[in-house]
Amino acid sequence: MRGLQGKVAIVTGAASPRGIGFAAATRLADEGAHVVLTDINSEGVAQRAAELTGLGHRALGLAHDATDETSWNDVLRATKAEFGRLDILVNNAAICVLSHVVDMELADWRRQVDINAAMTFLGCRTAAREMQASGGGGAIVNIASIAALVAGESAAAYCASKGAVQMLTKVVAIEMAKFGIRVNSVNPGYTVTEMLGADANEGDARIQAVAASIPAARLGRPSEIAAAVAFLASDDASFCNGTALVVDGGMTAQ
Repeated sequence: MRGLQGKVAIVTGAASPRGIGFAAATRLADEGAHVVLTDINSEGVAQRAAELTGLGHRALGLAHDATDETSWNDVLRATKAEFGRLDILVNNAAICVLSHVVDMELADWRRQVDINAAMTFLGCRTAAREMQASGGGGAIVNIASIAALVAGESAAAYCASKGAVQMLTKVVAIEMAKFGIRVNSVNPGYTVTEMLGADANEGDARIQAVAASIPAARLGRPSEIAAAVAFLASDDASFCNGTALVVDGGMTAQ
């Protein structure tokens, strides 16, 4: 894809070997970007960065509590020390807490909404401030979800948090457009990751039931979400701003 060679990208939530974050970091690296992988799982993210380095890419793994302002400042400082600048941010880190509304504790609601929405806000603010100050523009890609578009039973807090990510994306896109900073979201459907159950196989009854609800008759792969991330981060998406790129096998088309 055009315009990714030599760019510097931060990807949050990148410790899981089968997650969207690591897949996105891998795809960006394959396209020529230098990548900073972050995660609260310091050991895991160090291993993922080492894997990319072993393939000849320039990669750095950093421990990162994405809900903490100071931690974001530390990550930005380390990124600039290693690579000199920041061009791309992929806000991927998230959690999912499922519960019926009548059974959900307020603490669980607050944790879900605060973590997903606050992490994305802090990432957008940190990256936008840096990109605005540098004058070189940039691209922010937030990982939302089809849960920002359609509701699901037991997913009130998750849907609310991803809806917040969706609207935050649009607002920041409007505010940052005059600085040459594009802000978009990727909205994955059901994808085989640890959040859904990365070890589930195609013969699993639960996976079969989910797949049956998707026109493509299967779940998505992290690499397919990563391809959408790379596109929105690249110059090929130079006229995409404030958009939501749905990657769901046709599920929300029904």
